[in-house]
Amino acid sequence: MSKIKSLILGSAAVLAASAGAQAADLPVKAKAVQYVKICSLYGAGFYYIPGTDTCIKLGGYTQLDVNFNGGNYDQPPWTAASGTDVAGRPGDMYTTRARNQFNIDTRTATEYGVVRTFWASNFEFSTGATFNASTGNLTVDYGFIQFAGFTLGKAVGTFQTPWGAYGANNNTSYLLGGYDNATGITQIAYTWQFGNGVSAQVGVEDSRTIDRGFMFNGSNSGVTTATMLTSAYTNNYGGNSAPDLAANVKIDQAAFTLQFSGAAHANHAAYYGTTEPSGHPSDKYGYAASVGLQLKNLPTGPGDKLSLDGTWSKGGIKYLISGVTGTATAQGMNFTNFGGAAFAGSYQSFATVLAADSVYTGGGNLELTTAWGFRGAYVHNWSPNWETDLFGSYTRVDYNANATAIICGVQAAAVGATAANGYSCNPDFNIWQIGTRTAWTPVQNLTFSAEVMYTFLDQSNTGSFTSAGAGVKPAAVYDYKDQGMWSGNIRVRRTW
Repeated sequence: MSKIKSLILGSAAVLAASAGAQAADLPVKAKAVQYVKICSLYGAGFYYIPGTDTCIKLGGYTQLDVNFNGGNYDQPPWTAASGTDVAGRPGDMYTTRARNQFNIDTRTATEYGVVRTFWASNFEFSTGATFNASTGNLTVDYGFIQFAGFTLGKAVGTFQTPWGAYGANNNTSYLLGGYDNATGITQIAYTWQFGNGVSAQVGVEDSRTIDRGFMFNGSNSGVTTATMLTSAYTNNYGGNSAPDLAANVKIDQAAFTLQFSGAAHANHAAYYGTTEPSGHPSDKYGYAASVGLQLKNLPTGPGDKLSLDGTWSKGGIKYLISGVTGTATAQGMNFTNFGGAAFAGSYQSFATVLAADSVYTGGGNLELTTAWGFRGAYVHNWSPNWETDLFGSYTRVDYNANATAIICGVQAAAVGATAANGYSCNPDFNIWQIGTRTAWTPVQNLTFSAEVMYTFLDQSNTGSFTSAGAGVKPAAVYDYKDQGMWSGNIRVRRTW
């Protein structure tokens, strides 16, 4: 019995020793490997690029826009491009745009400070666009390097306030009265940070990227009674001659942001005639100045804010009428809208205005245009999910006596003996705008919004004339009258 007991105990000891040896041979559970390392130096969303000391953040949004009685960006119906007036029934009463935006932000700490690169592009498809109907188009809104205080590349312009034209509305490009280059402008800029939210910046910028103005040549205007119905005047700017110079001083505090801006813009004409021997006027610099104030933490509610800015320019109208309205094409800085008949026997009333940096004629000098404007925007948050905004603007454009004589001389020659009903010419004009936007954010980073805007084109011409017609507009008597117009936008955006 004792032998059997010893055998059992011995076998158990051997089994225990064997099990212990096997347990010792098992691998210890490995520590979780962090394949993507979080970079907390520059805020949420940054990660280290594997194998480097550079941090990267990816972002973007997907967006659908539907615009009514106008063009993209809530463009008022004032040109053939928006499709509701000069184009007649063949024009679009609504437009759509599907957009995917993608941006990459990288930052690296160096002995000179942070080196940053930023790129943002839009992949989009729009109603009526001339690009490939299946592939849409690709834009580059921003692409710049920041190093040791310098900004090099396509970035927000120095003149622009931090809120730009996005004070309370979906679309920036057609709220006039102030500067907007939401898609950036190529530049070399330097920024000083003085502490306590005070900074200053100077920039040397491309004078023509997206938003250069218009130049009217009275001796080579191409104006007829047909072009007067479309504002399709010839733009007589020459090529790039000198960059724009811009500067700002900004005070950014918890309760408010205040910015003063100034800029200089070269007016460089082509020729008096169509060829080189005809000569040309000497270049002149135009100027612009603005002040912007944004009040934050208002007593009306958390997140509420009031944004105001006023701008004056002489020979630099893009600082008031800018964005995609300010292209250097024939219709880029001109606005036309049609209404009902005003005088007995007339076919239709219309308003048409010319927004030019400067005006000249054969053998003369550049006559710089004076303009000024004001914009205001108020944002009110009813709750964390609901927001209602109110925005508006006023723009005034004045031509001096010499410029007025040139423009009116061309217009009178086109109208000729067909002028009637107390016809008179005055190229000065005002544009009033007011609008509202309501936005619903049911979940974080998903927003549904609707915007409506009323634009009033207050022109100073009077009377009527007989036109040969343009586009779908027939040969008939047309009357100069102020025009009011509604436009709207519905947007859905998911930001990530």
